[in-house]
Amino acid sequence: MQRQFGAHAEAYVHSPVHAQGESLRRLVALADPQPGWLALDVATGGGHTALAVADRGAVVIALDLTAAMLRAARDHARGRGANGLLWVQADGAHLPLPSASLDLVTCRIALHHFPDPAAALAEWARVLKPGGRLVLVDNIAPTEAEAAAYVNAFERLRDPSHMWMYPLTGLAAFCEQAGLRVRHHESLRKPMDFQAWMDRMGVHPTDRERLTARLWNSAGEARAFLDPQVTPAGVTFNLHEGIILALKPG
Repeated sequence: MQRQFGAHAEAYVHSPVHAQGESLRRLVALADPQPGWLALDVATGGGHTALAVADRGAVVIALDLTAAMLRAARDHARGRGANGLLWVQADGAHLPLPSASLDLVTCRIALHHFPDPAAALAEWARVLKPGGRLVLVDNIAPTEAEAAAYVNAFERLRDPSHMWMYPLTGLAAFCEQAGLRVRHHESLRKPMDFQAWMDRMGVHPTDRERLTARLWNSAGEARAFLDPQVTPAGVTFNLHEGIILALKPG
């Protein structure tokens, strides 16, 4: 994973899908970070979520496994004159942080890379203070099992570090299993430019052909979920994001 994302760190820093997007706005609104809070952004990637939370006055630990990604995100933040950010290289499933030490944990478009999402959620719950909140955003899969398998295989062909994305109900279940209480959940459709989506991960030409075939050969619920279209600007398709607000009892 570190090799895969390290090679494309700048692309993620400057990706409009990650730097902007409705899910980022909704994450900040649901998190409602307050001045003086200590927050953690797990798998910060290009640092966009960490920046948005720090802009609200919180001190944010921006954590990522990949050193090159952290460097690119840190340089971008410094170029913006951002304050209140601490950059930490660590595994998001094994946090170098004490229990009950954080007011807020965020993770946006990353959980599908974790080999054991349930264990990761338990670790995030551990570091939250009683009454602290988690806001989780991730790509989600269709509810029908065959369609979910098809869409996950499509994602993994583009990005070998992709593990599995779950339906929104699955994400909520992971939160509850970690001892958190889900207070809100919603989903968003995320239109994607097919070529830009492949370019961001430097997909090999042979795999581009295979992805194109899988996109247009999708059927049933998978086809309805991806909804490929030819537009004057090129080929588009849909991904979908789930958004969850969960609180730690106390």
